[in-house]
Amino acid sequence: MFDTHAIARALTAADFTPAQADALTDAVRQAAEHDAAGVDVGTLATKDDLRAEVAVLNGAIKALEGAGRAALEGTMKAGRAVLEGAMKANRAALEGAMKANRAALEGAMK
Repeated sequence: MFDTHAIARALTAADFTPAQADALTDAVRQAAEHDAAGVDVGTLATKDDLRAEVAVLNGAIKALEGAGRAALEGTMKAGRAVLEGAMKANRAALEGAMKANRAALEGAMK
């Protein structure tokens, strides 16, 4: 019989999160139970297997971060262009209105 609490504490002390420690402890307990039932324990993942998978996942995360960053930069650039166009149009409209008001005032002063 496994002392699952002791295993989880040891894993947590080795920088596993509590959730990771619990999950691994459950997996080991289940594997031990299955081994007793004739399951091939050799099919379990090794530390090297896990390290390789973590490396693959870290690479995928970095790729996603890069893609997300590129998409965000593209969206921000497009948004900036739209805002600059709107500001230019608003400025032109304001200058036109000011010019018309000036002409009206000058006409009224004559």
